[in-house]
Amino acid sequence: MQPYELSLTAAADAIRSRRLSPVELVDSVLDRIEQVEPDLGAYVTVAAEQARRAAREAEREAVQGRYRGPLHGIPMGLKDLIDVAGMATTASSRVRADHRAPADSTVAARLTAAGAVLVGKTHTHEFAFGLTTPQTRNARDHGRVAGGSSGGSAVAVASGAATFALGTDTGGSIRVPAALNGVVGLKPTYGLVPRHGVTSLSWSLDHVGPITRTVEDAALVLTALAGHDPRDPASLSLPAEDYRPGTGTDLTGLRVGVPRTYYFDHVDPQVETAVRHAVEHLEGLGARLVEVDIPMTRYIQATQWGLMVPEAAVYHERTLRTAPELYGADVRILLEAGELMSAGDYLRAQRARTMMREEWAGLLETVDVIAAPTVPTTAVRAGQETVTWPDGTVESVSDAYVRLSAPANITGVPALTVPAGQDAEGLPIGLQLLGRPLGERTLLRVGHAYEQTQPVRGLTTVS
Repeated sequence: MQPYELSLTAAADAIRSRRLSPVELVDSVLDRIEQVEPDLGAYVTVAAEQARRAAREAEREAVQGRYRGPLHGIPMGLKDLIDVAGMATTASSRVRADHRAPADSTVAARLTAAGAVLVGKTHTHEFAFGLTTPQTRNARDHGRVAGGSSGGSAVAVASGAATFALGTDTGGSIRVPAALNGVVGLKPTYGLVPRHGVTSLSWSLDHVGPITRTVEDAALVLTALAGHDPRDPASLSLPAEDYRPGTGTDLTGLRVGVPRTYYFDHVDPQVETAVRHAVEHLEGLGARLVEVDIPMTRYIQATQWGLMVPEAAVYHERTLRTAPELYGADVRILLEAGELMSAGDYLRAQRARTMMREEWAGLLETVDVIAAPTVPTTAVRAGQETVTWPDGTVESVSDAYVRLSAPANITGVPALTVPAGQDAEGLPIGLQLLGRPLGERTLLRVGHAYEQTQPVRGLTTVS
C-alpha cells in the first residue's frame, strides 16, 4: 500500500509511531495529484512547494517530540471558498480571478495549528451554487459528474489526492459529492464549526465540514474544527469535545428512524435496496427500527430555495450589477432570480423553516437517528440535465440531488453520509444518518459501527 492510500487514522498512527514521515506522506500525495489530476480536475491550485516546506517542518517537530496530534503532517485539500492567507480564493469563478485572501479563515488556521499540511485548493461549483462541479470528474467514472458543490474535495479524497478535505454544505454540498464518490461526508450542526473567512452562499444555511475516507477520520477533523469564534455571529459557544467514536459496534437500545414518507419517494430502486439493507444491518447490530413520518414534506424544497436564492443574490448584489458577464450562465440565472423574489416570499420561507425546526425537534425526540438515502440516484453522466423516474416524473438533476439533503440544512441538524454499496455499474451509494442538534457523537458512533462491520474499502478512483 502506498502512503497516499492510507486513511487519516492509519497515517496518523504511522506518523506517531515513526513508521512514516510527514515528508513521505506529503510527497506520495503530491505524486498522486500529478498522476490523476489531468483526468479528474479536482484542484484549482496545487501548493506543492508550500506543502513540502510544511511537511519538512512537521518532520522536524516530530523528531523533536513536538507532536501536535492526529492531524500532524496529514495532507489536506481545502475547498476554494476557504481563505488561506496569501492564496487565491477563486470560488471557481472568473469573478474572483484576482482575489487574494488577506488572512486565514478560522478553519484553515485551526487545521494548520493542529499540524495539517495544505496541498491545494479544490474546485467548487461556481460560488457553491450547484450540485455537479462541472470542472471536476467523478473518481469512479470520469464520464460522470463529481457532485457538488464540494466536488473537488470529494474527488481528491476518493482518489488519494488528499488524505482529507474540507467542503461546505448549503443544501447538501458535502454529502452529495461524498456519496457519489464513495467517501464519508459530515455536515455538522449549524454553528458548531465557524465560517469566518469562508465565502458565503447563503448565510443562514451554510455549514463547513470534513470529507474523509472513514468515519473516525471525520471525527478527528471535527474535533480540530469545532469551537466558538465570535467573528461568526452564528457560532455556538460550547466546550471543546473529542468526537472520536470509540471501537464498539453494539447498537443495542439505539432507535433508528426509517422514513415512511419523502426519503424513499422517487429513489432509484438500487439505491433504495442498498440503503434498506444498510438499515437492516444496523438492526443486526442491536438497533431498534422505528417507522417515522417526515413533517412538512411539501414545503421542503420551496423553503430551501426560498432562503438560499435571495440570500445569495444579496451577497452578490454589487458584482451582479457591475460585471454579470463574469458569472457562468447557470449561476447568473439563479442570482437574478433571487433579485426578483419579494420580501414576503423570503419571510414566508423563514416562517416555514421555524415551523420545520419545531416539527423535526419533536420527531427526533422519538428516535436517536434517522437513516435514509443520501441522494436518490448515483452519479449521472456529465451534461445530463434531468432524471426521469419510473412513473414518468421528470426532475432536474439539481433538484434530485438536493431533495434528500436539504432538510438538514433547513433545520440545522447534523447529517453524515457513509458508503453503503454500489449499483450495477459500480457507482457508489450513500447512507445518510441524521441526528439531533449537537448529536454528532451519536451519528459518528452509528456510522462507525456500520463501517467497521462492512467489507474493507479501498480508494474508489479508477487507475
